[in-house]
Amino acid sequence: MKRFLVLFIGLLLLTPLFCEVYKTGVTASYYAEDFHGKRTSNGERFNMNDYTCAHKSLPFNTILKVTNLANGKTCEVRVNDRGPFVASREIDLSKAAAIKLGMIGSGTTKVKLEIVKRGADTKLSQQTAASASKIMAKLGGNSVSTASSKTSTKSKSTTAKPANLAPGTYWDIQLGAFSSKENAKAFARKVSKAGFKDIVLQTGTTDAGTITRVAIKKVPASKVTDTQNKLTAAGFTEQSLRQRKD
Repeated sequence: MKRFLVLFIGLLLLTPLFCEVYKTGVTASYYAEDFHGKRTSNGERFNMNDYTCAHKSLPFNTILKVTNLANGKTCEVRVNDRGPFVASREIDLSKAAAIKLGMIGSGTTKVKLEIVKRGADTKLSQQTAASASKIMAKLGGNSVSTASSKTSTKSKSTTAKPANLAPGTYWDIQLGAFSSKENAKAFARKVSKAGFKDIVLQTGTTDAGTITRVAIKKVPASKVTDTQNKLTAAGFTEQSLRQRKD
């Protein structure tokens, strides 16, 4: 009995008495095969079968308890990446975490985040968080990915439609932007496999560094709406339009 009590007390000491509620009612998404093996923001290789996540600001190695508010399922994940760079989303989970939370079918879900253990606020954590903040400010709500992120096939489209699709004009439909050119190429291949053509990579610079955008180029005004609808039906819901000048 004495040995049992000692063991029980030891377990209690190792178990946190409470978790710090970080945010609740925020949106989680997940990323998987397209980024498996790619570098994460802290230098690790992304493993979709590990319990990890991307977050824009929390220190690396922070342990979060994630609760799916739709079904009550929970899991713990470790922050090792930056993202998701979409204004409406708070956290990007690995596929393993998404499976445990029962959100594979929906792609996104509302969650509660609790901090089990806060990671050390290292220089790398601070630098990557600052870069993430600059990317979000520069994009103004458009999407961009690092080793992330999977776009839900059922999420609401964030298409930014212009005021006037004037006849005779041409438009580029941007589907994503990436800090890694290799990730941009992987995403472009995914769009191509879905049956879309005229896919281009457009490289530009921001305060946070070089960004590679994936877009369908030179779509006539008369076909923009139809193309966007087809993209949305295929799961490419994060879209923005830019009129071509040439």
